[in-house]
Parts: sequence; structure tokens; C-alpha cells
Amino acid sequence: MIQGQWDKAWQPVVEAFAQNFSEMGEQGAALAIYCSGEPVVNIWAGVRQNQGAGVVDQTWQEDTCVNIFSVGKALVALCVLQLAERGLLDLDKPVADYWPEFAQENKGHITIRQVMCHRTGLSAFRNLLEYEDIFDWQKMTTEIAALKPWWEPGTAQGYSPFIYGWILGELVKRVSGCASFDDYFQREVAQPLGVRCRFGIPPDQQTALADTAPLKNPNGLAVQSNGADSMALGKIMKADPRGVTNRAFGNPVSFMTATNSPAWRQAQIPAANGHANAVALARIFGALAEGGRLGDVQLLSAAQSQLCSRELSAEDDRVLGLRLRFGHGFMLPQGRPDCRFGRGASAFGHPGAGGALGFADPDYHLGFGYVTSRMGQSLLIDSRVIRLIDAAYQDVLNI
Repeated sequence: MIQGQWDKAWQPVVEAFAQNFSEMGEQGAALAIYCSGEPVVNIWAGVRQNQGAGVVDQTWQEDTCVNIFSVGKALVALCVLQLAERGLLDLDKPVADYWPEFAQENKGHITIRQVMCHRTGLSAFRNLLEYEDIFDWQKMTTEIAALKPWWEPGTAQGYSPFIYGWILGELVKRVSGCASFDDYFQREVAQPLGVRCRFGIPPDQQTALADTAPLKNPNGLAVQSNGADSMALGKIMKADPRGVTNRAFGNPVSFMTATNSPAWRQAQIPAANGHANAVALARIFGALAEGGRLGDVQLLSAAQSQLCSRELSAEDDRVLGLRLRFGHGFMLPQGRPDCRFGRGASAFGHPGAGGALGFADPDYHLGFGYVTSRMGQSLLIDSRVIRLIDAAYQDVLNI
């Protein structure tokens, strides 16, 4: 049963959301959309199935939060753009100007802008790490400072699934004076907008989260992707066990296996372990769709928010094995359904592993947030979300 509120004009989107449960194996999810700065859809359904909750009521609630995985990269980028606008960071200056230890292994010339568009060669750790290492911020930043790039920085694009977040998060921490990346994010983004999104969940709040698990269709079979998927990525990893793609996702193995654990949830892994609800993403991206402002909250100036959709890199990615376009920390559309953020030419956003998505479409004044507990196989935009986007644009906006 679908719960929530929606404008009557957006009924086709609600129906598409319901179809995901009846036809595509959805078990717990939420969707929120802002249009021209106003909420037009806020719906949720299903169960969250938190194995550690110890309570009978496992129904999905409006405020249920779940791991949004790489959608968090966009939120990290937002924080960096805020600090750049305030003059505390210069995107064209080397990271090492703010973090001197980072200059090891000839990394002294890598700029912040190169980090934001995945052109650093810092996509994976070379040394084998221990399972628990990723839960220790100081350990990870020390490893990154000593890391040798996989290729000459600036010469190629290679998606950084995890390292991206620690580099930019450390910069945010250093120049803002905050005790942690999440402290800054709460102060400057989450609290002003009044949203539930956090990097690092205290133990006493973890039982309210939704667990993630593989998506299966109503017949119990894994749901296949209609675009680039994790099976193709698995082939790349298998073909070169010591290569950058394998190490990017599998070193250490906790990157792949720990995501429902208390340690993962409590740590700050900005590129991959933000926990949010759909409204949080819709409000944040809704602000970015309106030139950085939502109501009386100004996240970015109109001029600075244009950097989100300004292309910095577009080529075949050395890690993911497919062509990608990046702005300043945001993915940009490519025309194909599994990498199309809305319909506008200036749209931008970021998918998360398994299905989560946030995007802004300034041309149509749309902010979109979707979260789910069931992970599909798509590397980019999941089939369930494509159905929702199509309903929004084709049936409601008539585009």
C-alpha cells in the first residue's frame, strides 16, 4: 500500500511506483519530487527489514533512512563547492596546498578539480588493506597520502568509488575547522534544510535504518539490468584480479560485504555510506534545480550552482569500462536511459549502487530523490527508477 502525499497531477508517478512493487520485486522504497521549489510527491511503501532492530513493526516510514551509496558523492561535492564559493578552497589549487602529506608519490600537482571529476589516478588502494581499516578515518587518509597514482594524474578518467570521498572529506574537515566531514554537512546542508541525511550513524540510531539486500523479481529471480550492470563489472574484475577495477571495489573486501554492519554505519565513508530518506535527496537536489536556493535556504549562489553541470571530463572510464561524463562531482547525462538525469540539457545528479538516485533538472525545475532497500544490478540508473523518471516526464510534464 502506497503511503504519503502527492499532487493529483503526479498520479502517474505514484502508479509507476506501485508497479515497481507488483512487477519488479520492490520491497521497501521511497520517492520524493520537488517541482519549482515545492513538494509534489512524497511517497513510501513496503518494509525495511532491519535484522538488528528486534522489533515487530518493520514497515517503511516516511523518515526511514537507508544507505544511498554513491549518491553521497554529489553531497560531498556540494560541500566542496560551498567552501570554494566562500574562498576557503580554490578548486584549481593542489590538494597538497591544504593537506601537505598528500604530496607524497609525486601527487603534489593534483588539483581539487581533478579529484572532483575522477582524473587523479587514485581509484584504488595498491597495498592490501584489512577488513576493519575502512572504518578508521585517520588510517584511510594516511593510506591515501602515501598512495601512488595508477596513471599520470590528469591524463585519463578513472572512477574512484571510495577514495574520492576521503580526499574531499578531509579537505572539508581541514578548511572548515569542523571535527568531521559529517559535522560540516549537518551544519551547512542537513540542518538548514531540515533533512535526515547523515554520514556516520550512532549505534543507538541504527535500528531505525533499512537493511539492503539483492533485488529479486516476484518469482525469486535476480532482476536483470537494461543497461551497464554489475555482471559486466564482475567480468572486468575477474579478468585482472590485481588490476585497478578489482582493487577499487574489492580492496578490502569490506567495501563489498560490510554495508549492513554496525561498523560500516557508524564510520564516515563519504563516497559510499551516507544514509538518507527520499525527501532529503529531493530537497537538496530541488535547491540545486533552483539555482542553489530552496525557500529561505541558500546552499549555493546561482553562479556557483552552474558548476554542477559544467563538464570537466567525458571519456571511456578506466575503472567502470564505459563512457561517462562528469561535472564538479556530479555525473552528467549521456542520452541513454541508464545515464539520463531528467530531460534537460543542464541536468545533473548521481546514482548509488543498486538503485538510489538523486538528480536536479534546472531546465524543468525538478529535484528528484529515490531510495530503496533492494539493490538491482545496474551500474548507473536502475530500471525501477527509469520507470519513475519516464512517468514524471512523459505522463506529467508531457516531454
